Amino acid sequence: MALAQPDPGGTARAEAIGPRPPQQQQLDTPLRGSLATTACMETLQVGYLHAVAAAAGCSLSQPFPDNGIDWHVSHGAPAHIVDDEVTIKVQLKCTYQIPPHPAGGAFSFTLDNAHLVKLARSPVSVHKILVVMIVPRSQDDWLRAGPGGLDLRHCCYWTNLAGHAVTGRHRTTVRVPTSRIFDDRALCDIMARVGAGGRP
Repeated sequence: MALAQPDPGGTARAEAIGPRPPQQQQLDTPLRGSLATTACMETLQVGYLHAVAAAAGCSLSQPFPDNGIDWHVSHGAPAHIVDDEVTIKVQLKCTYQIPPHPAGGAFSFTLDNAHLVKLARSPVSVHKILVVMIVPRSQDDWLRAGPGGLDLRHCCYWTNLAGHAVTGRHRTTVRVPTSRIFDDRALCDIMARVGAGGRP
């Protein structure tokens, strides 16, 4: 299970001040809605994708009905060779079972085989990527807002699974590189490669 990282100095500060009385703890805890945590995780990752797309100058569209792909991301630029606008398909996943700053060069993530087959299809006319967001287990730790900015925890990683083999009976574990942080620069680089006729 993933554990949220404490704020620097948070424990020491709490010990110095002493525990808060139960009434104060109740006042500091927001009254969150009853929406399932998994549904909230889906909403959070969509917000992350929107922020990245906005900063990268991309447009978003959502296929309807959903056929196993969450979003289409399009990027227009005169430098593209294959077209003036290129598109990729993005499948979003979110988990709190992986700790932030995963150790090693990649972390493991398990997909249903039917889903992997769709993401692994090759060759394709429109490339697909898997984007996995790692979040703290508690919604209390998902974000912090202030005059200096919005801190959304933790982050997304991406990978292209084209050609990946199905190895499990019902589900297959894939490896997601920790070097592939999904941000606006990464998305621009992906679109530049696709716009030049290459893979993400």
